[in-house]
Amino acid sequence: MHPLQGIFPLKGIVQHYSWGGFSYIPQLLQQPNADQQPCAEYWLGAHPNHPAQVSVNGNQYALNKFIEQYQGTVLGQQAFADFGRLPYLLKVLDVRQMLSIQVHPDIPSAQEGFARENAAGIPANAAHRNYKDDNHKPELMVALSDFWLLHGFKSPALLREVLESVPEFEFLVAEFDQNGYEGLYRKVMTLPQEEVNAILQPVVDRVLPLYHNGELLKKQEDFWTARAAETYCKDGNIDRGIFSIYLFNLVHLRKGEGIFQQARLPHAYLEGQNVELMANSDNVLRAGLTDKHIDVAELLKHVRYEETIPMVLGAHASEEEEIQFSVPAPEFELYQYQLEGNPVAATATSAEILLVLHGRATVKAGDTELDIPQGSAALVSAGTHYTLQGASATELFRAAVPQKQVSAQ
Repeated sequence: MHPLQGIFPLKGIVQHYSWGGFSYIPQLLQQPNADQQPCAEYWLGAHPNHPAQVSVNGNQYALNKFIEQYQGTVLGQQAFADFGRLPYLLKVLDVRQMLSIQVHPDIPSAQEGFARENAAGIPANAAHRNYKDDNHKPELMVALSDFWLLHGFKSPALLREVLESVPEFEFLVAEFDQNGYEGLYRKVMTLPQEEVNAILQPVVDRVLPLYHNGELLKKQEDFWTARAAETYCKDGNIDRGIFSIYLFNLVHLRKGEGIFQQARLPHAYLEGQNVELMANSDNVLRAGLTDKHIDVAELLKHVRYEETIPMVLGAHASEEEEIQFSVPAPEFELYQYQLEGNPVAATATSAEILLVLHGRATVKAGDTELDIPQGSAALVSAGTHYTLQGASATELFRAAVPQKQVSAQ
């Protein structure tokens, strides 16, 4: 076996965004959080801004540099030819506060925007930068708890129903009937702030007392409007992102259920924990419900203005069962395992990442054996034949490049 073919310990990066929780990720990683920093995301990937660290023969490498140095030996020749880098990014998220109304650009738009901002001399990590890289960001998420999100536009019938149910929104029915999703969304997102306040203030005033009295349910748009008002409405102004709460599908995922969000699909996460697998990108265009940079005009250029029917994927894996989440993205697919003693055999056709959420797994490849406790991860290089074995009730996720992509040419 080639010395770089095998399994190697991998350590990710915690992102301390303001919307993150204080305990879930620290407990997962078995690390203290004495300073009570918000821990929003745990990144396991090779994004150049925040690469994971891989340990090989006692040496530490940034994963992106490791792959650049050894190329197809680690990534696999076909995946290296197709992508030139690790094509996916694996994350764990803890959403304590609802976060931004957002879309991700497609590849041509990301390449154009990244080049434009580079030419303008905007630093790569500048807070006001829209394009952090030149890639698109389709993403798959699997809930680790009850998870709430906004996901694409409601159907015409549901949209009219909700607009007609809120007195302040009735005037928008004619706008939707005349100009469709694009006309409706552009109108509410470009209204002068004074008009936004005049429309939304009565809505906020009506729902906040109900929220404080515990009279609203999470399946109601009013619940999230009240929470958004408490979190993001400052200086006497109402966040226009609240319109999206009523226009988008409000989706509740149970533990083990997943959903896929392609480029240009408007969405927002509201509450819960999840595992995310996405293309290797950090491009996010935001239009509200956030403390980060907002660029409504740029977001509106890239929104997919159409009805979205939420497609819920999968279910929680039962004992010794593999759940495969395959989505229409050439960069990634996700496997979930519940390991209960019996080994599971696999072959890495490209570089893979393993993450243990609960319990403890043992990974064997040839004469090498690696112990992966809760919160720990491993890199499996291309061409490695290996087995996974878990102690009682071990939950493990495996990120990979789709076999059909690797073998397509």
